[in-house]
Amino acid sequence: MALLDDLHSPADLTGLNAEQLADLAAEIRTFLVQKVSRTGGHLGPNLGVVELTLALHRVFHSPTDAILWDTGHQAYVHKIVTGRTSGFDHLRQPDGLSGYPSRTESPHDIIENSHASTALSWADGLAKAWQLRGELGRRKVVAVIGDGALTGGMAWEALNNIAGATDRQVIIVVNDNERSYSPTIGGLAFHLSTLRTTEGYERFLTWGKRMLSSTPVVGRPAYGTLHAAKRGIKDMIAPQGLFEDLGLKYIGPVDGHDITEMEVALRQARRFPGPVIVHAITEKGRGYAPAEADEADRFHGVGQINPDTGVPLKDAGPTWTAAFATELLELARERPDVVAITAAMPGPTGLVEFSEEFPDRFFDVGIAEQHAATSAAAMAYGGLHPVVALYATFLNRAFDQVLMDCALHRAGVTFVLDRSGVTGDDGASHNGMWDLSLMSIVPGVQVAAPRDAAQLQVQLREAVSIADAPTVVRYPKGALPESIPALRHVEGVDVLAESAEQRLLIVSVGAMATECLLAADKLAADGIGVTVVDPRWVFPVPAALLTLAQGKDAVITVEDGGRSAGVGAAIAQALTEGGVHTPCVNLGIPQRFLEVGRRPAMLAEFGLDAEGIAASVRKVANQEHRA
Repeated sequence: MALLDDLHSPADLTGLNAEQLADLAAEIRTFLVQKVSRTGGHLGPNLGVVELTLALHRVFHSPTDAILWDTGHQAYVHKIVTGRTSGFDHLRQPDGLSGYPSRTESPHDIIENSHASTALSWADGLAKAWQLRGELGRRKVVAVIGDGALTGGMAWEALNNIAGATDRQVIIVVNDNERSYSPTIGGLAFHLSTLRTTEGYERFLTWGKRMLSSTPVVGRPAYGTLHAAKRGIKDMIAPQGLFEDLGLKYIGPVDGHDITEMEVALRQARRFPGPVIVHAITEKGRGYAPAEADEADRFHGVGQINPDTGVPLKDAGPTWTAAFATELLELARERPDVVAITAAMPGPTGLVEFSEEFPDRFFDVGIAEQHAATSAAAMAYGGLHPVVALYATFLNRAFDQVLMDCALHRAGVTFVLDRSGVTGDDGASHNGMWDLSLMSIVPGVQVAAPRDAAQLQVQLREAVSIADAPTVVRYPKGALPESIPALRHVEGVDVLAESAEQRLLIVSVGAMATECLLAADKLAADGIGVTVVDPRWVFPVPAALLTLAQGKDAVITVEDGGRSAGVGAAIAQALTEGGVHTPCVNLGIPQRFLEVGRRPAMLAEFGLDAEGIAASVRKVANQEHRA
């Protein structure tokens, strides 16, 4: 890979001719497939932005100019161009290259957040700051946003502000590949699709490209002018421009895989003094046959795969997601009022089969969690029971709607949170460690944390049976644990283990049950007697926990959520308010942004594996013994 070996910074792109750029693009795609197939990561999105990224770095001068990525998982090529090729052997690994932009890695990176639809607000704010400091004009603000991210309402709030300042330059590049994870949904997607596919418009552009490209001297510039044609011409052959209705200059559509075309469009945008949109058409997964053949998500995110075939190297086995998907289908077959909602993630949240079997009862709202929650509240009012399937980290975006639309109105909506707790691979903003802390302050919400597949099935059914309050069912990423039967039940709380001498009570939250039981075995070997219980429904705190805590030397809570305002904190408060004076020690995730890691190793770091839990309990037992 001769050209790639010589690429250490954006400046190295300057002297390359068109043929060399095409060769470099091919080398980058080969490199991405080789490296990401070994580590896992976001392969499809990056295969789709190779030429677009090369053109961006040839026209703009990062980091003097700011290039903002939305979402940052499409920034692998940007990392290659900015000198981080060597880091891809350790992509998304501890102390390795982040799967998203990272300020600690490079001054070329700005937005580290992996939540979509934010870059236009960053662009608006940065442009305002540079304008007030007298730097805007000399420095350019460029936001690259996918058409999927444009389905988020926050992007349109930002567009409204950007368009309102005609003298403040912001360059927006819409990476239009018709997809977020899966195909992009909604009215905006239809509008962009219309611009892409209008027969007269495409025929006009094709004719213009052929004729003008054959004209010496003025051919390419004239074709660029054609792409920037005034709205009057465009309206004769395509629907009225949505973006120009907002007051934004519109350039495109442009072939995002033609570097020369992209450069012409980007240079026009660079010269324009106000806000401007460049509409680039790209293909997710381009150049890699297995990705191109994957209609579901074009290899949006992959684990370790065979680079030649795209086939996973190992079977993931039974997963939490699959167990949820199976049970929800059964519920839907039994109850016609059950509907499913997702925010642009039917595949990752397990709703593909539901959407195929019940297409009229499945709603993909795009990257719009706020809308999903409030729409669900209205569906509940209308006689349905919505099940809203999200990654736990993305529930953060809809907190106000859960509080004020669902809880205040006692709406029978069930939120199913996949990837709760530590996820690890994608860094700070993908960890689902905030949901328990957030839900603990919502009046009336009922939160279930199943410990295994059997409990997930039971508790999902219990959640969907509740019609007068919002419910939450949360579970972690990955493979299912072995089934853990209860020894007995105490008013809805499952007793999982107990010894003859029951000095200490361990309260295990959800998937932490396996580690808590292993810890109990270690403690029994040391002569420390414990009772391990699973409350199943953690909010509101079950009254039975207060009964079980009475007479114990201490209560130790174990959860894969933040320690602040989590389950442990709620149990401690309930004990105090209930007049139970048993000391309570809370084990959980420290309330900080976590670095990239693997879930087992991170849990061990936080003292949440069997050895760490046992060590904490020994410490408590020794303190109580001395007392």
